[in-house]
Amino acid sequence: MDFAYDARTEELRATLRSFMDEYVHPAEAVAHEQRAQLASPWDTPPVVEELKARARGLGLWNLFLPDAEHGAGLTNLQYAPLAELTGHSPQLAPTALNCAAPDTGNMEVLAQFGTAEQKKRWLQPLLAGEIRSAFAMTEPDVASSDATNITTHIERDGDEYVITGRKWYISGAMNPDCTIFIVMGKTAPDSPDPRRQQSMVLVPRDTPGLEVRRAMQVFGYEDHYHGGHAEVVLDRVRVPVENLIGEENGGFAIAQARLGPGRIHHCMRLIGMAERAIELMCRRAVSRTAFGKPLAAQGVVREWIADARVAVEQLRLLVLKTAWLMDTVGNRGAHTEIQAIKIATPRTVVGILDKAVQLHGAGGVSQDFPLAELWAAARTLRLADGPDEVHQRSLARRELKQYL
Repeated sequence: MDFAYDARTEELRATLRSFMDEYVHPAEAVAHEQRAQLASPWDTPPVVEELKARARGLGLWNLFLPDAEHGAGLTNLQYAPLAELTGHSPQLAPTALNCAAPDTGNMEVLAQFGTAEQKKRWLQPLLAGEIRSAFAMTEPDVASSDATNITTHIERDGDEYVITGRKWYISGAMNPDCTIFIVMGKTAPDSPDPRRQQSMVLVPRDTPGLEVRRAMQVFGYEDHYHGGHAEVVLDRVRVPVENLIGEENGGFAIAQARLGPGRIHHCMRLIGMAERAIELMCRRAVSRTAFGKPLAAQGVVREWIADARVAVEQLRLLVLKTAWLMDTVGNRGAHTEIQAIKIATPRTVVGILDKAVQLHGAGGVSQDFPLAELWAAARTLRLADGPDEVHQRSLARRELKQYL
């Protein structure tokens, strides 16, 4: 089903669809070839910068930011079909439009909570696509699904904060253009309120004591396009107190504000990934023959394709409802729906991609098709931004509360 969106969204969607077909999809192979020739696999292939310049010229830039002062001023409902299209090529398209995580969440934080000086020094270059950033919250030694567990210590010493801790799976940190980290740690570890212990502090990459130690693999992939997922060590890192984002001990609330849009953006793109999988399944099914007839004539293959189409249409409706609620009653009012899409979308898309891999046989697990990498990304999103079980726990508690 093709929805009728408002005129501005339809215009942007048509422009983006043409951009994807004419430039992004052909650039996938080019980027792969260029990366093999780079001095470092973490450097940005030239074709990506070409895509960024072209996208900006077409007005396809910072579409994720609802704040018209900094972004395109689109609502979540308007952005949803556009983010879905970028999910067809998640390695290139979000970056080309300056709509890639973790920069998107970091720009939202700075736009909403940053000081005028922080916006000038860090937000403006991020909005222009001149630098990249990272968000350092997850830690290897504690269950970071519960953010109150984090152990990174932030202590005030005169006009400076001293930060000590170890983070990992810090997305984007391997990219040499990543020049700023938002680090979450505890400034009041003894506070009786576990949600008033944390603060967020801006730490420039070149600050003494900050070490990007190694790239973490994700199902064997290093995710070069998004700047990897690094282990980062902070050893008595000193930054000015002016680098605090928002108020001291208010980091937990900022993290929650950041995660709501991030979760729905992931789900929007996941639907695009599922659409790419369905397209690849259909093309494979009509072009390959097994046991004397096309794969498309096999009953089980038809079931896979039909089930995938039904699932995608269901997910899209739930994501659009969630986007509408976020626009009309706010993230808090859409809390249940945000959790629902975060539970349902990665899980369902993983299943669709699994069938697509199966249909492609050995090709499905190879580098000649995008399916294995898409599967790894979708499966990881069952952990990122809160694992399934955390959202299920919270959602069930809300459901049960009305009967207690």
